[in-house]
Amino acid sequence: MRRTPVDEHRLPCNLAETLCWAYRPLPSQAKFLSLATRFKGFSGPVGSGKSAALACEAIRLAYCNPSRQGLLAAPTYAMLRDATLVTLFRSFEEQDIDYEHRKSDGELTITATDSVILLRSLDEPERLRGTNLAWFGIDELSYTREEGWLRLEARLRDPKAANLCGFGVWTPQGHDWLYQRFIHEPVAGYGCVRAQPFENRFLLERTPDYYERLESSYDPRFYRQEVLGEYVNSRADRVYHCFDRNVHVAAHSYDPARPLMWALDFNVAPMSSVILQKTEGRLAVIDEIVLERATTEEACQEFQNRYGGHRGPLEIYGDASGRNMHTTGTNDYTMLQGFLYRAGFRNVKIRVPAANPAVLVRVNKVNALLTNALGEVRLEIDPHCKELVKDLEEVMFKADSGIIDKARDPRRTHASDALGYAIWALYGDNPKVGEVGKRLF
Repeated sequence: MRRTPVDEHRLPCNLAETLCWAYRPLPSQAKFLSLATRFKGFSGPVGSGKSAALACEAIRLAYCNPSRQGLLAAPTYAMLRDATLVTLFRSFEEQDIDYEHRKSDGELTITATDSVILLRSLDEPERLRGTNLAWFGIDELSYTREEGWLRLEARLRDPKAANLCGFGVWTPQGHDWLYQRFIHEPVAGYGCVRAQPFENRFLLERTPDYYERLESSYDPRFYRQEVLGEYVNSRADRVYHCFDRNVHVAAHSYDPARPLMWALDFNVAPMSSVILQKTEGRLAVIDEIVLERATTEEACQEFQNRYGGHRGPLEIYGDASGRNMHTTGTNDYTMLQGFLYRAGFRNVKIRVPAANPAVLVRVNKVNALLTNALGEVRLEIDPHCKELVKDLEEVMFKADSGIIDKARDPRRTHASDALGYAIWALYGDNPKVGEVGKRLF
């Protein structure tokens, strides 16, 4: 990495100055920065340097348009604060750029050029009406509705701008609006650079096994999307596409001495739950409890009927909404814990997060446990779990969306939801958006 001193009184608008301004970019980043279309995108797998490319392009356009106004955005304010701005401020520091950040106004000014950068989230696109812009950039654009992009495109109309440009960076999310607009049938005036997998030598020098670990954590389709950067139409068929009853359905006996895991979905019709144990390095669903029009107490009674003599530890997983208070002043987990205590269960742990993960994140984790990108199977289901097997085979996405079709069959999704809550608590993580804390060029 070669550092070049920055003369802040010169405007580095031409290509040579841009590419040598601070660090030598990766090949795909260089192509993105030199792309001359009015609207441009940088599509790449995780770890490909998208956030760094975004920050560099924002700085370049702020210098190319002195005394003008640009806008930097992310799908939510949390993403903007925790990922986008962290990378931008690091770039300012590395390039010795003085700036003033006014948090209360949601904007910052680059001192040398008097260029203003508005800082916005895109969760409410209607708020984007107003002042003309010289440029705008959006981080993690695939998590943004097309409406937000079009709203900003209409604001790109500053008559005094030297270089009008709108740009975004993203990881592919199937055949969404970005795929249609930038990749499949590009709109006139649009250009896109697709980063190559494993291109980021800086990341691999620091974490050589980065992609190997992802290969064991992701299912094959999700790996192709997130690591290889492919546009996989993953929302056109079964939700649990990795499930194969010939591979994943296997008999498992209950062991009263091993830890027992009970995962619940607090739907009333039916009230569904699954019982799991770990065996020989795999997670096994050994039983399910599916009751029509049942209460939490009735589900507990059925659990006691089947497992009242359990000697090992008991762990409870499930829907975070079960923590919500009922009109009686209690909640499902308080009721459940009290019942189990009265029934003689003493070694009980409630392992329920404060909030549920995003549905697609939970689904991806279940698929990865069924079969990961290495072909490893880490989850099996006993053939007695008929409702769960039906879920894994029959739950579908709505057409052309990432939304699970719950109306197709009211009985579906509940057992698989319960399983997903347990898998997320056991194997989930806190995924980060962007490449925070990573030197990418």
